[in-house]
Amino acid sequence: MYVDLLTLYFLAIGTLLASAGMTFWEHLTHPTRSKSLRILAAGFATLAIGCATVLFRRNLPGAVGSAISNLVILSGYLLVLNGVASLSGRRYRAASAGVLIGMALVWAALGARWQDVVWNYVSAIPIAVVSAMTAREMWRCDAMKPLHSRHIVVVVTGIHTLLYAARAFVLPWLVAAYGQPIQSLASKITMYEGVLYSVILPMTLLKLIREETHGQLLRESQTDYLTRLGNRRWFFEQGARIIGGMGGCGPVSVLAFDLDRFKAINDRYGHQTGDKVLKSFAEIARGVVGPDAILARIGGEEFAALLSGDDARRAKALGETVAKRFAETIPNQIDGIGIPTTVSIGLAQFDNDVPALADGLAAADQALYRAKSLGGNRLELAQAIAASAVV
Repeated sequence: MYVDLLTLYFLAIGTLLASAGMTFWEHLTHPTRSKSLRILAAGFATLAIGCATVLFRRNLPGAVGSAISNLVILSGYLLVLNGVASLSGRRYRAASAGVLIGMALVWAALGARWQDVVWNYVSAIPIAVVSAMTAREMWRCDAMKPLHSRHIVVVVTGIHTLLYAARAFVLPWLVAAYGQPIQSLASKITMYEGVLYSVILPMTLLKLIREETHGQLLRESQTDYLTRLGNRRWFFEQGARIIGGMGGCGPVSVLAFDLDRFKAINDRYGHQTGDKVLKSFAEIARGVVGPDAILARIGGEEFAALLSGDDARRAKALGETVAKRFAETIPNQIDGIGIPTTVSIGLAQFDNDVPALADGLAAADQALYRAKSLGGNRLELAQAIAASAVV
């Protein structure tokens, strides 16, 4: 189907304005990305204005119309770059101003005599550079790295870079060799790609930010608000994933922790002090069991850890270290008050056949109850012949 250039311009303008409107609307529902979304919306709107001015550039004297159109379009690309960069907390204010001033000087120096050359070829260079920088910013954006949609942004901006680089450095040779029809064909290809760019890039950026927000909400729903450890739901979901990934074979260890006489600490020193004790225990436990352990707060003063591999084999030593450090650290750490803090621990170890995590935690809980009944401040094993260790 044949589509003339004017229709393509109108399509690009319409899609860019729609994208600007949707992006601006989205900033209301994504407060953490509100600034980035507003910059991107401004960028898409500016690109739309730039495309509209192209339709009237011949109505102004000399190269003024072409220069204004090009600089407005370039401003739109720079705003998109800054919007993407702001996702990582970066901005290109000085660089953007430098690019615009440099391109304005090019138009002032060459526009009157070489208007078509500057419009068709030279003006493509900064657009290619800015698009490449946009692709680079998305690629290095740590917040978006877990999201696969970012690859679409990189590909779209990368293709845009290649197209405009070809306009700047390859197209002049093709036009010299094959004549003006190549120039017309290149303009149509540029507009077709521009329409796709104006649809795919904004939609993908919106999808990325929605996915990021969804991921944050999901993590919050699986995170204990006080200790920032995983909660009970997260513990069972991640634990089942780890056990399933091992094919139900060990070694796997489950540690169940319960802070001794925690209610008495709350009653005597207040809930604020109790919260500090809980957070301190979480920090100590995480520091001891390491980042690979599945460690969660599963109840008020109850915690659990799932260890696999070599960590599972030394779970008893790790548990005893947690108890020792907790008993030694907290009395001197909480507001200078001498608070006696200890923890009881139950340990269930599985070398071969690993049961469901709920059953493993239940076995560790039984050992924990035995440790509590023996006075606390100890680790008890869940085996039939259990060896106890007083910490």
